[in-house]
Amino acid sequence: MNIAVIGATGVVGRECLTLLDSGLVPGVDRVVPVASGGSAGRDLGAELGLNLKVEPVVALEEFDPSTVDVAVFSAGAPISTAYGPIVAAAGALVVDNSSAFRMDDDVPLVVPQVNPQALATRPARGIVANPNCSTIQLVRALHPLRDIGEIDRVIVSSYQSASGGGLRGLEQLADTTRGLLDGADPADTTAGRFGPPLAFNLIPEIGLRDDDGHSHEERKLRREPRKIMDLPGLRVAATAVRVAVINGHSEAVHVTFTAPVRPEDARGALRAAPDLRVYGDPEPAGSPADAYPMPRFVCSSPTERRLVHVGRVRSDPDDPHALWMWVVADNLTVGAALNALQIVALAAGMPWWR
Repeated sequence: MNIAVIGATGVVGRECLTLLDSGLVPGVDRVVPVASGGSAGRDLGAELGLNLKVEPVVALEEFDPSTVDVAVFSAGAPISTAYGPIVAAAGALVVDNSSAFRMDDDVPLVVPQVNPQALATRPARGIVANPNCSTIQLVRALHPLRDIGEIDRVIVSSYQSASGGGLRGLEQLADTTRGLLDGADPADTTAGRFGPPLAFNLIPEIGLRDDDGHSHEERKLRREPRKIMDLPGLRVAATAVRVAVINGHSEAVHVTFTAPVRPEDARGALRAAPDLRVYGDPEPAGSPADAYPMPRFVCSSPTERRLVHVGRVRSDPDDPHALWMWVVADNLTVGAALNALQIVALAAGMPWWR
């Protein structure tokens, strides 16, 4: 398989290369990193210490899509919108990390652990959409709960890290944090990558607001689970908050069912799900990191970074039909690069691939 990574020098693109180096996708013969002209010729294999043979970076304008079987796009919606259809028309399967195609009826929106059947046939447009990072961990935690009852409503508050804003977001968080510790004015409201300053702060809005006051991120959290889980009538309400955490998104999730449910049944269903770690049944043991998932610890281990972590599964004392849970995942790995490459591996195993 010949695979291109578009946006290879960004945080998600680099994560894709690292995961490819680990052998996540079998049978990769050639890796072509693609980025802007200013990065052309860079040796990302050497920069990242990879064993996998990675060609020098190719400028996007010089990239020949007819030479690859798959192109993973991680360069933002404008690039995906402009180049995704061109690359797909050349015969490559496009797996797109942006929001450009997610809600198109003829583009499958795929989480392999939830709806692998969406790739039973090759997409007519040759494009597969990778969901929003927060959506992926949410549906990975919700899907197993369908074994214990019919889900009626979901209320989610997401606490999203600075790495969701790319390298620029991480650099600004580091710079402004250092500045405050060195005595900068804490009342400084200079706008940056996240709008208001993020250091030592919470920003209760991610993306542009619509006329009803809902942010772009909240709209994605509301719409995407319905498509992935094939539940068009599912009621989802979301609040998305940017937090001063380097990496790892967290979610407080309230799930209402059509019949009474028990936390122990929910934990059992979650434990049976692939690539999902459940904490506390019900009493924690060991170190504080074993009590419930936290982004600092989840994102510090290569093994844990590939899992969705669920803790604090508990009943709602005012509603026997409802449960609370706390969901954490590495947004660069689970929420972007890993899911995209798992889509590639899933597609490569389908009868239509060859």
